[in-house]
Amino acid sequence: MEAAGPWPGLRPEVLDKKDKSPVTVADLGSQAVVCRALWEAFPSDPIIAEEDSAELRQPENAALLDQVVGHVGALGPADGSGVSREKVCGWIDRGGASEYQERFWTIDPIDGTKGFLRNEQYAVALALVVERRVELAALACPNLPFDGEAGSASHGVIFTAVRGQGAFAWPMDQEHSEHSRRRPIRVSDKEKPEEIRFCESVESGHSAHGDAAAIAARLGIVAPPVRMDSQAKYGVVARGEAEIYLRMPTRADYREKIWDHAAGALIVEEAGGTVTDIAGRPLEFDHGRELIANRGVIVTNGRLHARVLEALRKLGLVEDPRETTR
Repeated sequence: MEAAGPWPGLRPEVLDKKDKSPVTVADLGSQAVVCRALWEAFPSDPIIAEEDSAELRQPENAALLDQVVGHVGALGPADGSGVSREKVCGWIDRGGASEYQERFWTIDPIDGTKGFLRNEQYAVALALVVERRVELAALACPNLPFDGEAGSASHGVIFTAVRGQGAFAWPMDQEHSEHSRRRPIRVSDKEKPEEIRFCESVESGHSAHGDAAAIAARLGIVAPPVRMDSQAKYGVVARGEAEIYLRMPTRADYREKIWDHAAGALIVEEAGGTVTDIAGRPLEFDHGRELIANRGVIVTNGRLHARVLEALRKLGLVEDPRETTR
């Protein structure tokens, strides 16, 4: 089965990383292309990205590296120069920054790699952080319909946001003239339990499904969860197709990676929604590669946020701050 993506016919050859998570030719090629473009436009800006070229450079992975080089080369460098193994690895490693700086970019080249491998939902996520705040975000979801209808002829959507300027959806398929312009998006205004829809990760290792089910029951939600990979869930909430996205911690010591949330968080906020951790704290993107000051992520249409946080406290899933002050 061929995977959807920016390169037609690209097969999802997989390299298993040391943490046992998969990385594909598309992950590595995507990071090379985006980092190259950022380097050409903003050569002094650091980039915090998910992948690096260390394992790709190993002799046993030479064939995989050649595939990455081939696909990146097919897109053509802006300066017209040739593409080599060393150049591609260098572009990938442009994303190797790890410490917080006052201005930096963060990239998830293929968010939801397992969804990509299943030919389901995945995203390419890019965000600019300036003085601790996400200021600009772009989220490309090639398998998410532009108009929100499964089976739609217009396939693929790009969500964008600039702080203070709203959130928008752009069609990825420009062949459909009726969808040739960007569309402003807003979260839904639904509050009734029988109307509320929530989404969560497909993988139970990414989010505690049992805790999410308990929260849904506490809120009186009757619709089953919509499970999908990647930050496509942020896009679904931002354009009003779901009211809640729950990313519940699976263990006490786990901290989310910034590239998994920076772009989506700004898009939801600019669409009128609210994003916090499970204790109601804003996400802090000034601690390097991880959200070390936060646990879990709660995304809502804003109207429901206080109710979700209260359900968390009532269920004992987070410490009630009112108890600690007594």
